[in-house]
Amino acid sequence: MRVHGNARLLPRQRGEMASAVLAGIFTRAEAATAWRCSSKTVSKWVRRYSEGGPSAMVDRSSAPHRVANKTPTDVEAAVETLRRQRFTAAEIGTTLGLAVSTVTAVCRRIGLNRLSRLEPVEPPNRYERRRPGELIHIDVKKLGRIGRPGHRVNGDRTTRSRGIGWECVHVAVDDATRLAYVEVLANEQAEAVAGFLRRAVTFFADRGVVVERVMTDNGSGYRRRLHALACAELGLRHLRTRPYRPGPTAKRSASSRPCSGAGPTPPPTRPATSAPVPSDPGSSATTTSDPTAPLASAHPPLGSPSCWNNLPRNYS
Repeated sequence: MRVHGNARLLPRQRGEMASAVLAGIFTRAEAATAWRCSSKTVSKWVRRYSEGGPSAMVDRSSAPHRVANKTPTDVEAAVETLRRQRFTAAEIGTTLGLAVSTVTAVCRRIGLNRLSRLEPVEPPNRYERRRPGELIHIDVKKLGRIGRPGHRVNGDRTTRSRGIGWECVHVAVDDATRLAYVEVLANEQAEAVAGFLRRAVTFFADRGVVVERVMTDNGSGYRRRLHALACAELGLRHLRTRPYRPGPTAKRSASSRPCSGAGPTPPPTRPATSAPVPSDPGSSATTTSDPTAPLASAHPPLGSPSCWNNLPRNYS
Protein backbone atom coordinates (compact mmCIF):
# COMPACT_ATOMS: atom_id res chain seq x y z
CA MET A 1 0.00 0.00 0.00
CA ARG A 2 1.32 3.44 -0.91
CA VAL A 3 0.97 5.83 2.00
CA HIS A 4 1.80 9.44 2.72
CA GLY A 5 5.27 9.74 4.25
CA ASN A 6 4.27 12.42 6.77
CA ALA A 7 1.04 10.83 8.02
CA ARG A 8 0.66 9.65 11.63
CA LEU A 9 2.46 6.38 12.44
CA LEU A 10 3.57 5.67 8.93
CA PRO A 11 7.11 5.02 7.68
CA ARG A 12 8.87 7.99 9.29
CA GLN A 13 6.94 7.85 12.60
CA ARG A 14 7.35 4.08 12.83
CA GLY A 15 11.10 4.44 12.57
CA GLU A 16 11.16 7.18 15.23
CA MET A 17 9.04 5.09 17.58
CA ALA A 18 11.12 1.92 17.10
CA SER A 19 14.45 3.72 17.48
CA ALA A 20 13.23 5.45 20.65
CA VAL A 21 12.24 2.10 22.19
CA LEU A 22 15.52 0.43 21.20
CA ALA A 23 17.49 3.40 22.60
CA GLY A 24 15.74 3.05 25.98
CA ILE A 25 14.02 6.45 25.79
CA PHE A 26 10.55 4.89 26.05
CA THR A 27 9.20 1.58 27.18
CA ARG A 28 6.82 -0.20 24.87
CA ALA A 29 3.82 0.93 26.92
CA GLU A 30 5.03 4.55 27.02
CA ALA A 31 5.67 4.50 23.26
CA ALA A 32 2.17 3.14 22.65
CA THR A 33 0.72 6.06 24.64
CA ALA A 34 2.93 8.64 22.96
CA TRP A 35 2.23 7.46 19.40
CA ARG A 36 -1.42 6.54 20.11
CA CYS A 37 -1.27 2.86 19.20
CA SER A 38 -1.27 -0.48 20.97
CA SER A 39 1.69 -2.17 22.63
CA LYS A 40 1.38 -5.02 20.13
CA THR A 41 1.84 -2.55 17.27
CA VAL A 42 4.91 -1.09 18.98
CA SER A 43 6.40 -4.56 19.38
CA LYS A 44 5.79 -5.35 15.72
CA TRP A 45 7.60 -2.29 14.42
CA VAL A 46 10.42 -2.61 16.94
CA ARG A 47 11.00 -6.18 15.78
CA ARG A 48 10.98 -5.18 12.10
CA TYR A 49 13.27 -2.23 12.78
CA SER A 50 15.74 -4.55 14.52
CA GLU A 51 15.70 -6.93 11.56
CA GLY A 52 15.74 -4.53 8.62
CA GLY A 53 16.36 -0.99 9.83
CA PRO A 54 14.49 2.07 8.43
CA SER A 55 13.82 0.34 5.09
CA ALA A 56 11.60 -2.20 6.88
CA MET A 57 9.14 0.45 8.04
CA VAL A 58 7.01 0.33 4.90
CA ASP A 59 3.91 -1.87 4.59
CA ARG A 60 4.48 -5.30 3.19
CA SER A 61 2.54 -6.63 0.25
CA SER A 62 -0.63 -8.50 1.17
CA ALA A 63 -0.23 -10.87 -1.79
CA PRO A 64 0.31 -14.51 -0.80
CA HIS A 65 3.81 -15.92 -1.19
CA ARG A 66 2.50 -19.02 -2.97
CA VAL A 67 -0.68 -19.67 -4.95
CA ALA A 68 -1.60 -23.34 -5.22
CA ASN A 69 -3.72 -23.04 -8.38
CA LYS A 70 -1.61 -20.47 -10.21
CA THR A 71 -1.45 -20.85 -13.97
CA PRO A 72 1.84 -22.52 -14.97
CA THR A 73 4.49 -20.34 -16.56
CA ASP A 74 4.54 -22.31 -19.81
CA VAL A 75 0.77 -21.92 -20.17
CA GLU A 76 1.06 -18.16 -19.61
CA ALA A 77 3.76 -18.04 -22.29
CA ALA A 78 1.47 -19.88 -24.71
CA VAL A 79 -1.38 -17.47 -23.93
CA GLU A 80 0.93 -14.53 -24.58
CA THR A 81 2.10 -15.99 -27.89
CA LEU A 82 -1.44 -16.51 -29.15
CA ARG A 83 -2.57 -13.12 -27.88
CA ARG A 84 0.21 -11.38 -29.76
CA GLN A 85 -1.17 -13.09 -32.87
CA ARG A 86 -4.43 -11.20 -32.09
CA PHE A 87 -6.36 -14.25 -30.89
CA THR A 88 -9.39 -13.42 -28.75
CA ALA A 89 -9.78 -14.81 -25.23
CA ALA A 90 -12.41 -17.30 -26.44
CA GLU A 91 -10.15 -18.51 -29.26
CA ILE A 92 -7.18 -18.88 -26.90
CA GLY A 93 -9.33 -20.80 -24.42
CA THR A 94 -10.54 -23.17 -27.14
CA THR A 95 -7.03 -23.72 -28.47
CA LEU A 96 -5.38 -24.36 -25.09
CA GLY A 97 -8.35 -25.90 -23.29
CA LEU A 98 -8.57 -23.09 -20.71
CA ALA A 99 -11.51 -21.22 -19.28
CA VAL A 100 -12.13 -17.79 -20.78
CA SER A 101 -11.87 -16.23 -17.31
CA THR A 102 -8.39 -17.75 -16.89
CA VAL A 103 -7.26 -16.43 -20.26
CA THR A 104 -8.66 -12.99 -19.47
CA ALA A 105 -6.89 -12.92 -16.09
CA VAL A 106 -3.57 -13.92 -17.69
CA CYS A 107 -3.90 -11.30 -20.44
CA ARG A 108 -4.70 -8.62 -17.87
CA ARG A 109 -1.73 -9.66 -15.73
CA ILE A 110 0.73 -9.47 -18.62
CA GLY A 111 -0.80 -6.23 -19.91
CA LEU A 112 -2.29 -7.53 -23.17
CA ASN A 113 -5.98 -7.35 -22.33
CA ARG A 114 -6.55 -4.52 -24.86
CA LEU A 115 -5.89 -4.71 -28.58
CA SER A 116 -4.21 -1.30 -28.53
CA ARG A 117 -1.46 -2.73 -26.32
CA LEU A 118 -0.49 -5.25 -28.98
CA GLU A 119 0.93 -2.49 -31.15
CA PRO A 120 4.25 -0.78 -30.36
CA VAL A 121 3.98 2.61 -28.71
CA GLU A 122 4.11 5.39 -31.27
CA PRO A 123 6.96 7.84 -30.71
CA PRO A 124 6.02 11.47 -29.99
CA ASN A 125 5.26 13.30 -33.21
CA ARG A 126 7.18 16.54 -32.65
CA TYR A 127 6.97 18.86 -35.61
CA GLU A 128 6.64 22.54 -36.36
CA ARG A 129 5.75 24.32 -39.58
CA ARG A 130 8.31 26.80 -40.86
CA ARG A 131 6.06 29.52 -42.25
CA PRO A 132 3.39 31.42 -40.34
CA GLY A 133 -0.04 30.44 -41.62
CA GLU A 134 1.13 27.23 -43.22
CA LEU A 135 -1.05 25.33 -40.73
CA ILE A 136 -3.39 26.44 -37.95
CA HIS A 137 -4.89 24.10 -35.35
CA ILE A 138 -8.51 24.56 -34.32
CA ASP A 139 -10.26 22.86 -31.44
CA VAL A 140 -13.04 23.41 -28.90
CA LYS A 141 -12.84 23.32 -25.10
CA LYS A 142 -16.18 22.96 -23.30
CA LEU A 143 -16.49 24.75 -19.95
CA GLY A 144 -19.45 24.36 -17.63
CA ARG A 145 -21.24 27.58 -16.77
CA ILE A 146 -21.07 28.69 -13.13
CA GLY A 147 -24.36 29.96 -11.75
CA ARG A 148 -23.24 30.28 -8.13
CA PRO A 149 -20.39 29.01 -5.95
CA GLY A 150 -20.57 25.31 -5.18
CA HIS A 151 -19.59 23.15 -2.23
CA ARG A 152 -15.88 23.77 -2.70
CA VAL A 153 -16.50 27.38 -1.71
CA ASN A 154 -19.42 27.32 0.72
CA GLY A 155 -19.22 23.69 1.92
CA ASP A 156 -22.88 23.03 1.04
CA ARG A 157 -23.38 20.26 -1.49
CA THR A 158 -27.04 21.15 -1.95
CA THR A 159 -26.16 24.37 -3.80
CA ARG A 160 -25.90 22.97 -7.30
CA SER A 161 -26.63 24.57 -10.63
CA ARG A 162 -27.92 21.74 -12.78
CA GLY A 163 -28.89 22.20 -16.40
CA ILE A 164 -27.15 25.55 -16.68
CA GLY A 165 -25.33 24.43 -19.81
CA TRP A 166 -21.90 24.84 -21.30
CA GLU A 167 -19.80 27.45 -23.00
CA CYS A 168 -17.53 26.40 -25.85
CA VAL A 169 -14.09 27.98 -26.08
CA HIS A 170 -13.01 27.85 -29.73
CA VAL A 171 -9.22 28.08 -30.09
CA ALA A 172 -7.13 28.62 -33.23
CA VAL A 173 -3.33 28.40 -32.89
CA ASP A 174 -0.78 29.00 -35.62
CA ASP A 175 1.65 26.09 -35.76
CA ALA A 176 4.77 28.15 -36.49
CA THR A 177 4.35 31.23 -34.28
CA ARG A 178 1.80 30.00 -31.68
CA LEU A 179 -0.22 33.13 -32.34
CA ALA A 180 -3.69 32.31 -31.02
CA TYR A 181 -7.24 33.51 -31.56
CA VAL A 182 -9.97 32.58 -29.06
CA GLU A 183 -13.73 33.04 -28.87
CA VAL A 184 -16.35 31.86 -26.39
CA LEU A 185 -19.43 30.66 -28.30
CA ALA A 186 -22.70 29.10 -27.22
CA ASN A 187 -22.16 25.77 -29.03
CA GLU A 188 -19.89 23.82 -31.36
CA GLN A 189 -22.30 23.22 -34.21
CA ALA A 190 -21.52 23.73 -37.89
CA GLU A 191 -22.71 27.35 -37.96
CA ALA A 192 -20.54 28.26 -34.99
CA VAL A 193 -17.36 26.54 -36.21
CA ALA A 194 -17.74 27.96 -39.73
CA GLY A 195 -18.21 31.48 -38.42
CA PHE A 196 -15.28 31.09 -36.05
CA LEU A 197 -13.08 29.89 -38.92
CA ARG A 198 -13.88 32.99 -40.99
CA ARG A 199 -13.17 35.35 -38.10
CA ALA A 200 -9.96 33.50 -37.20
CA VAL A 201 -8.67 33.79 -40.77
CA THR A 202 -9.48 37.50 -40.71
CA PHE A 203 -7.67 37.85 -37.38
CA PHE A 204 -4.52 36.23 -38.75
CA ALA A 205 -4.74 38.20 -42.01
CA ASP A 206 -4.84 41.49 -40.09
CA ARG A 207 -1.48 40.49 -38.60
CA GLY A 208 0.11 39.53 -41.89
CA VAL A 209 -0.45 35.78 -41.59
CA VAL A 210 -2.00 34.12 -44.65
CA VAL A 211 -3.63 30.84 -43.62
CA GLU A 212 -3.09 27.92 -46.00
CA ARG A 213 -4.25 24.85 -44.07
CA VAL A 214 -6.43 24.15 -41.07
CA MET A 215 -6.30 21.03 -38.90
CA THR A 216 -9.20 19.88 -36.72
CA ASP A 217 -10.37 16.71 -35.05
CA ASN A 218 -13.34 14.67 -36.26
CA GLY A 219 -16.01 16.59 -34.38
CA SER A 220 -19.46 16.72 -35.88
CA GLY A 221 -19.24 20.43 -36.67
CA TYR A 222 -16.04 19.97 -38.68
CA ARG A 223 -17.56 17.19 -40.79
CA ARG A 224 -20.54 19.20 -41.97
CA ARG A 225 -20.93 20.59 -45.47
CA LEU A 226 -21.16 24.13 -44.09
CA HIS A 227 -17.62 23.92 -42.73
CA ALA A 228 -16.36 22.41 -45.99
CA LEU A 229 -17.92 25.28 -47.94
CA ALA A 230 -16.26 27.79 -45.60
CA CYS A 231 -12.87 26.16 -46.22
CA ALA A 232 -13.44 26.21 -49.98
CA GLU A 233 -14.53 29.85 -49.86
CA LEU A 234 -11.38 30.82 -47.95
CA GLY A 235 -9.12 28.65 -50.11
CA LEU A 236 -8.02 26.46 -47.20
CA ARG A 237 -7.03 22.82 -47.21
CA HIS A 238 -8.83 21.00 -44.40
CA LEU A 239 -6.88 18.30 -42.55
CA ARG A 240 -8.44 16.01 -39.96
CA THR A 241 -6.56 13.98 -37.38
CA ARG A 242 -6.77 10.21 -37.24
CA PRO A 243 -9.26 8.88 -34.69
CA TYR A 244 -7.75 8.13 -31.26
CA ARG A 245 -4.54 9.95 -32.20
CA PRO A 246 -4.46 13.07 -29.99
CA GLY A 247 -0.77 13.77 -30.60
CA PRO A 248 -1.16 16.27 -33.48
CA THR A 249 -4.03 18.02 -31.66
CA ALA A 250 -2.18 18.63 -28.38
CA LYS A 251 -0.91 22.08 -29.37
CA ARG A 252 -4.28 23.72 -28.89
CA SER A 253 -4.62 22.21 -25.42
CA ALA A 254 -1.09 23.27 -24.48
CA SER A 255 -1.90 26.85 -25.39
CA SER A 256 -4.31 27.10 -22.46
CA ARG A 257 -1.79 26.03 -19.81
CA PRO A 258 -0.29 29.46 -19.07
CA CYS A 259 -3.77 30.70 -18.10
CA SER A 260 -4.09 28.12 -15.33
CA GLY A 261 -0.47 27.68 -14.34
CA ALA A 262 -0.72 29.99 -11.33
CA GLY A 263 -2.71 27.45 -9.31
CA PRO A 264 -6.33 27.16 -8.25
CA THR A 265 -8.67 30.08 -8.67
CA PRO A 266 -9.30 31.95 -5.39
CA PRO A 267 -12.83 31.88 -3.98
CA PRO A 268 -15.03 34.60 -5.46
CA THR A 269 -16.14 37.48 -3.30
CA ARG A 270 -19.63 37.44 -4.80
CA PRO A 271 -21.64 34.85 -6.73
CA ALA A 272 -20.50 34.62 -10.34
CA THR A 273 -22.91 34.42 -13.22
CA SER A 274 -22.65 33.39 -16.82
CA ALA A 275 -25.38 35.76 -17.98
CA PRO A 276 -24.28 38.21 -20.70
CA VAL A 277 -23.37 41.67 -19.49
CA PRO A 278 -23.35 44.88 -21.50
CA SER A 279 -20.06 45.55 -23.24
CA ASP A 280 -18.18 48.82 -22.97
CA PRO A 281 -18.81 51.39 -25.70
CA GLY A 282 -16.76 50.55 -28.76
CA SER A 283 -16.11 46.97 -27.69
CA SER A 284 -16.19 44.31 -30.37
CA ALA A 285 -17.47 41.62 -27.98
CA THR A 286 -21.13 42.58 -28.23
CA THR A 287 -24.09 40.25 -28.39
CA THR A 288 -25.83 40.31 -31.77
CA SER A 289 -28.42 38.22 -33.56
CA ASP A 290 -25.63 36.36 -35.34
CA PRO A 291 -25.61 32.84 -33.80
CA THR A 292 -21.91 32.48 -34.62
CA ALA A 293 -20.88 35.72 -32.90
CA PRO A 294 -18.95 35.41 -29.63
CA LEU A 295 -20.89 35.82 -26.41
CA ALA A 296 -20.26 38.82 -24.18
CA SER A 297 -20.04 37.29 -20.72
CA ALA A 298 -18.51 37.88 -17.34
CA HIS A 299 -15.59 35.56 -18.08
CA PRO A 300 -12.09 37.03 -18.26
CA PRO A 301 -10.92 37.89 -21.79
CA LEU A 302 -9.41 34.62 -22.91
CA GLY A 303 -8.01 36.21 -26.04
CA SER A 304 -5.79 38.70 -24.25
CA PRO A 305 -2.26 38.80 -25.69
CA SER A 306 -0.66 38.24 -22.28
CA CYS A 307 -2.41 34.90 -22.00
CA TRP A 308 -2.66 33.42 -25.48
CA ASN A 309 -0.31 35.20 -27.82
CA ASN A 310 3.46 34.94 -28.01
CA LEU A 311 3.56 31.51 -26.38
CA PRO A 312 6.91 29.63 -26.29
CA ARG A 313 7.65 28.03 -29.59
CA ASN A 314 8.54 24.70 -27.98
CA TYR A 315 5.04 24.34 -26.53
CA SER A 316 3.56 21.12 -27.86
